[in-house]
Amino acid sequence: MRSLNIGSVKKSSNLKYQNLNKFQSDSDLVCEISRLKKEKNAVILAHYYQSPEIQEIADYLGDSLYLAQCAATISADIIILAGVHFMAETAKIINPSKIVLLPDLKAGCSLADSCPPTEFKKFIKNHPEAVIVTYINCSAEIKAMSDIVCTSSNAKKVINSIPKNKSIVFAPDRNLGEYLIKETGRNMILWDGACLVHEAFSLERIITLAKQYPKAKFIAHPESRSPILDIANYIGSTSALLKYIETDPSNSYIVATESGIIHQMKKTCPDKTFIPAPVEDETCACSECAYMKLNTLKKLYNCLLNESPQINLNSDLISRSKISIDRMLALR
Repeated sequence: MRSLNIGSVKKSSNLKYQNLNKFQSDSDLVCEISRLKKEKNAVILAHYYQSPEIQEIADYLGDSLYLAQCAATISADIIILAGVHFMAETAKIINPSKIVLLPDLKAGCSLADSCPPTEFKKFIKNHPEAVIVTYINCSAEIKAMSDIVCTSSNAKKVINSIPKNKSIVFAPDRNLGEYLIKETGRNMILWDGACLVHEAFSLERIITLAKQYPKAKFIAHPESRSPILDIANYIGSTSALLKYIETDPSNSYIVATESGIIHQMKKTCPDKTFIPAPVEDETCACSECAYMKLNTLKKLYNCLLNESPQINLNSDLISRSKISIDRMLALR
C-alpha cells in the first residue's frame, strides 16, 4: 500500500496558513514562492489541467509523459508536483532520493482509483502469458505489477513495440484501450476502468453545440467514450491536441478533455476560439477535474515552506514499479 509521510502531514496541520495574511495579492504570493524555490533548490512540475495561476508559475508544464521525462532529468533537491497523486508517485519512483511534494494529498484520480491493486492482481493471474501494459494513470502498486507503462502520448508506440504473437492486458482505462485496439489492430484484454471526467461528455449536447458552431472542429482526448471519439475530427493526447490547434487552419474548436487545457490553447493561439465540450450534467458548462483543482497557490506555498506533505514509498515498491517506467522512457 502507499506509504505517505504522515508525520509531515500532521506537522503541517499547525502551519497550514502560516504567514499567508501578509500577502496582499496572488502576485505577492508568486514572488514568495519564487524566492523559496531558489532558497530550497526546488522546481515546480505542473500538468496542463491545473488552474491557470499554477500553470503560469510552473518551471515545467506538460502532459504526463513530459512530466515523467522531466522528472528523470532535473537536478533540483525538491520537486513540487502540481498535479495528482499518481504523478507525484511517478516523480518519487524516478527520484527516490529527492523530496517530492504534492500540495494537497487529496488530489487523487478517479481512473487510478478504478483499478484496486488486490483486484488487479487476481485479474492478471488469469492471463499469465500476457504482457501487462498500464496507463500511467495508476498507482505505484499497479505499476509494480506491469511490464511497461504508457501515456496517451506514446500508447500506440508502446503497443506496437510488443511482438504480435504476445497477448496484451491493458489497464486501467477501457476507453483508451478500445481506441488503441482500433488504431493498432491488437486484440487486447481490457480492464474495466475509466476517468470520470472524460466519461462525463454528452454526445447529444456535443452534437447540438456543433450545430451552433458549424465551422468549429471537434477534438477529443482518447480517454473519452467510443461514441464521442467516433464523431471527432481529431483525437489526441493533451500535448497532441495543443500541437494540432497550432498547425490546423481552422479558427474554432470544441474541446473534449479537461477544461484546464484551454488556458494553454488560448495562449498558444489567442486569435482562435476554444469551446469546452458539454457534459451530461446540464448545470455544468464544461468538464473539470475536481482533484486537479484541489491544488492552489496557497497550498503550493505552504507545502514548499514546510516541505510537506511529502510522497514516500518503500524501497521495494520503488524498485519494482521503476522497471515498467524505465521501459517506457527508454522507447524512442
